[in-house]
Amino acid sequence: MITIAVDCMGGDHGPQVTLPACAQFLEQHPDAALILVGLPDSLAGFSHPRVTLVAASEVVTMDDPLEIALRRKKDSSMRVAVVQVKEGKAQAAVSAGNTAALMAISRYILKTLEGIERPALAAQLPNAKGGATTVLDLGANVDCSAEHLLQFAVMGSALVSVLNNKESPTVGLLNIGEEIIKGNETIKKAGELLRSAAKAGDLNFFGNVEGNDIFKGTVDLVVCDGFVGNVALKTSEGLASMMGNFLKAEFSRNVFTKIAAIAAYSVLNAFKSRMDHRRYSGAALLGLRGLVFKSHGSADALGFGFALNRAYDAARNNLLDRVQARIAHAAPLLAAAESAP
Repeated sequence: MITIAVDCMGGDHGPQVTLPACAQFLEQHPDAALILVGLPDSLAGFSHPRVTLVAASEVVTMDDPLEIALRRKKDSSMRVAVVQVKEGKAQAAVSAGNTAALMAISRYILKTLEGIERPALAAQLPNAKGGATTVLDLGANVDCSAEHLLQFAVMGSALVSVLNNKESPTVGLLNIGEEIIKGNETIKKAGELLRSAAKAGDLNFFGNVEGNDIFKGTVDLVVCDGFVGNVALKTSEGLASMMGNFLKAEFSRNVFTKIAAIAAYSVLNAFKSRMDHRRYSGAALLGLRGLVFKSHGSADALGFGFALNRAYDAARNNLLDRVQARIAHAAPLLAAAESAP
């Protein structure tokens, strides 16, 4: 039985989204159980034989400063959900709440894995090959060193091996060009470390990739700092929204554009569905001594359901053990990179 702890109060919509998503998830996964954490009044009336309700007296809002979320709201639904993982009552936790708060609370409660200095946020973005490209970091770390990028690559490879069932996924380093001489000093040094990791058998390093390679599906995993990764994420979400608005606009114009829109509707609608960011909800917080997944703050029940599914798949396929195994294998390289001047 896979047990997942859910912060039912997080996100823009809270229980009105999380509870329906949880009900649907339980129908789809008879081998799963949920620990629902939230304000007692908000959870009242939800009953299921595979659900445990855990009360929390506080809620971390989407604009709470870290000091309040981490130090003052010690009985928040977000924190209590993560504690369930710490205490071994759940294999993973899922929240749609404040990203910075979730990262800080998870790092404080669960601690980082040995050899990992900073956890990273990893998610999938749709690509032209009909699959998805995993990208990290997506905003947890705005400023990253070359050593951090190496750590992200090691952890991300373990995640992709679970998500895509690939033992040796290809890894690309996001840069302004494919040539190794391009990029700033951090990127150049990261490239050297990744090439060393490839020679040692720790990674399947493809080389430098550019922004369009994310959506072309050139590699399975793209590594970058959180600033660039978050821009790529928001661009992907904006493209899906633009396509939806385009379809609406074309159907509202004159008879000729309506005819053209009808003719192209199936193709455009399929593209819109592929780009729908809800299908890729559920970013993994990698590098922690426990599994935590972040759903989009504005997610509806469909999007939050996908986040639950990703947490379930990660727990069922022993993602944490795989990450630890890859880190242990790459430990000498990680230690050498960290101690280098």
